Amino acid sequence: MDGNGRWAEARGLPRAEGHRAGAESVRDIVRAARQIGIEALTLYAFSSQNWDRPVDEVQALMHLLRDYLIDERPEIMDNEIRLNAIGAVDRLPAEVKDPLDALRADSAGNTQMTLTLALSYGGRESIVGAARALIRDGVGEAAVTDDAFNARLATADLPQLDLLIRTSGEQRLSNFLLWEAAYAELYFDDALWPDYRRPQLYKALEEYAKRERRFGLTGAQVNDDE
Repeated sequence: MDGNGRWAEARGLPRAEGHRAGAESVRDIVRAARQIGIEALTLYAFSSQNWDRPVDEVQALMHLLRDYLIDERPEIMDNEIRLNAIGAVDRLPAEVKDPLDALRADSAGNTQMTLTLALSYGGRESIVGAARALIRDGVGEAAVTDDAFNARLATADLPQLDLLIRTSGEQRLSNFLLWEAAYAELYFDDALWPDYRRPQLYKALEEYAKRERRFGLTGAQVNDDE
């Protein structure tokens, strides 16, 4: 979810106002995803590197995250959404971590959609964490497999990543779900995140539906399997 700061600056507003407008896009996209039956949606809300941003901007982001967790709690529960979080969430301030932990616990039994917030998250950091877990668990070299590695990632209980959307015209992954994106379809949209709403999501899904996913096979092999 990229472009909040640029959206605000283009309007002569503080960057925090861009993040506030971006929070409205989060609400719309989550509702749209739930309504059309998406099984799992992961939002890159705050990266490991974002801690290095100006203190006032980080504080504004934390306040917005706290407000989202509190304000959206009834809708998450009423719509049977399971809230999940990945990343170094222990670094989050108590004002965020407490409502996050509570909503994760209370929504754990919900089954209609999994909403994952990537918070203090980094793809490289996640890979390093899984490697450390393999070592900690005493896994021998011969037993180091894709499945063993996947099982130690924070995303282990999520379905395979099918589509990764990047907003704001940037065409890079920015340390997001690096391992998981190996065979995902990538889609880049020029819209800044505060302008990204359900019409843009529907457009991305329409484009995704046109793609042929081969997973290393030839097109002929894929068509034969069908």
